[in-house]
Amino acid sequence: MNGTITLAIVLGLSSVFGIWYNKSRGTVKAHSKAAISEQELGASLGSRLTLVQFSSVFCSPCRATRILLEDITRNVPDVKHVDIVAESHLELVRKLNILSTPTTLILDSDGVEIGRAVGVPKRDQVADAITPMDI
Repeated sequence: MNGTITLAIVLGLSSVFGIWYNKSRGTVKAHSKAAISEQELGASLGSRLTLVQFSSVFCSPCRATRILLEDITRNVPDVKHVDIVAESHLELVRKLNILSTPTTLILDSDGVEIGRAVGVPKRDQVADAITPMDI
């Protein structure tokens, strides 16, 4: 009887964690931090927004994210996509608190983080995040 109760508690807690984990991955969340310079980024910023993707070499979700972001930004001239290999930029990874790959930051034209998606972002959320508010 004791083992059954323990098993039920463990299964319940792991189910709650699993639901939270799945809901939190790929969701664009608002952030506001200090500006990231073009020198730190190693690339120029977009004139309106920059999508900065942190990837790992052997990460298949990173490849899917790269394809998605390149596709979305292809026809939006004032939004730029920058892909950064996390292992090669550890100082920037630490500064920006990148805990897993892929992680995508949305930077405004001044390099200030205004959004973040951990995991493969959802196409409609990225499209909504880069759509100008005045349209």
